[in-house]
Amino acid sequence: MIITELVNRIPVLEIHGDNNREVTELVIDSRKVTENALYIAMRGTVVDGHSFIASAIEKGAATIVCEEFPETLAENVTYVLVKDSSKALGQLASNFYGNPSEKLKLIGVTGTNGKTSVSTLLFDVFKNLGYPAALLSTVEIRIGDEIIPATHTTPDVITINRILAEAVEKGCEFAFMEVSSHGIAQNRIEGLHFKIAGFTNLTHDHLDYHKTFEEYLKTKKRFFDQLEDTAIAITNVDDKNGNVMLQNTKAKKKSYALKTMADYHGKLLEVDFNGMLLNFNGKEFWTTLTGKFNVYNLLLVFGIAAELGFEQDEILQAVSKLKRVSGRFETFKSDGGIFFIVDYAHTPDALENILDSINDIRTKNERLITVFGCGGDRDHSKRPEMGNIATKKSTLAIITSDNPRTEDPAQIIKEIEAGVEPQNFSKYTSIPDRKEAIKMAIKFAEPKDIVLVAGKGHETYQEINGVKHHFDDKEVINELWKLMSK
Repeated sequence: MIITELVNRIPVLEIHGDNNREVTELVIDSRKVTENALYIAMRGTVVDGHSFIASAIEKGAATIVCEEFPETLAENVTYVLVKDSSKALGQLASNFYGNPSEKLKLIGVTGTNGKTSVSTLLFDVFKNLGYPAALLSTVEIRIGDEIIPATHTTPDVITINRILAEAVEKGCEFAFMEVSSHGIAQNRIEGLHFKIAGFTNLTHDHLDYHKTFEEYLKTKKRFFDQLEDTAIAITNVDDKNGNVMLQNTKAKKKSYALKTMADYHGKLLEVDFNGMLLNFNGKEFWTTLTGKFNVYNLLLVFGIAAELGFEQDEILQAVSKLKRVSGRFETFKSDGGIFFIVDYAHTPDALENILDSINDIRTKNERLITVFGCGGDRDHSKRPEMGNIATKKSTLAIITSDNPRTEDPAQIIKEIEAGVEPQNFSKYTSIPDRKEAIKMAIKFAEPKDIVLVAGKGHETYQEINGVKHHFDDKEVINELWKLMSK
């Protein structure tokens, strides 16, 4: 593709050099530059891509997009000056891959909790309805039946457009994507055309990155502010921030709720560990998913599918066939009668939701043992809050390591313990080694007791001192149970 086609819709300040030059690839990492590639120099939080322009040219870059021309301009290189490289990158990537988000229906889901579940459930519903689709989530990226491992909640915008272009090529009509606050803040969704934007909820998370809750809220809201008037915004109005998301959007506004009047209204009629009987917009159905938070997730799935033009009965039939998302309220029973639940809950709100859901179901004759920790190098302020929630709502809480990353696990545990109220001191213990913590939970549990292992869910690693070690909560539970029941 030539430069003049690539910069279409981008407010270019100046072009120096041949603007009919052919571009073979877009690159944001100077180390990955190939012959005739276009290198985008972006200012990051740690490094400034402008420092690597000379290195990119040496490796064969023939076009440079930058916010500031270098002092010396190389011969036979085209320089494109823009105000904001990271914003320009979105439209560049979209143009380079033939604007794929305009050729399919792209649905973005944002919020603190539920993004992965809703995106994955939508993908599965549309598969049940007979429509091949693409999925871009934390757990995995999928194009129809093809699975591509995921590395971030929201991949870089070049990768997103490449995947969407492949989805278009393979005949997909729909794409479902998690939209994280990091992705919005770092302009990773620039240039994308969303048909529907869904909002789950907004609670305490990522304040290590956004610094204040207000900043976190503003970032999420940006996603809705940028929607076109042809798009649809559907938000959870039981969450006080649901209406905030809709304040400045040009999109058509829709709502869903359990407690208040909404376009899509849900009721929880019956619940146990095997599933729930629900009523959506006056229609009853059964699902094997369980927990109140999943009622909200399914209601958003229902609303989005209805807004895409599908019949409500047809949607609920497909929804009733859904299986649980990996690492989200995933349950299994040992042959000794102990009930295990593995869940990704790693925020105060998510932990409270899962514990409340379990306590709503259990008869109180069973004990609830919770194993959990908090990630290192992340928001410190949620640690004591999670310590308070876990000890208040469990029979026994075992505080352990999550992904300590570069922090001392003992220090993380100390900060979690600071939130435990005096009346709950006897209801917790601390074991830094996660495997040992799970072992103690199994040792303490009796038949019919419930063991919740929270925080890592689908993850198959533990990051300690910057090194990832294989660790899968489900594997560890099975291995220890077999070993200890001999």
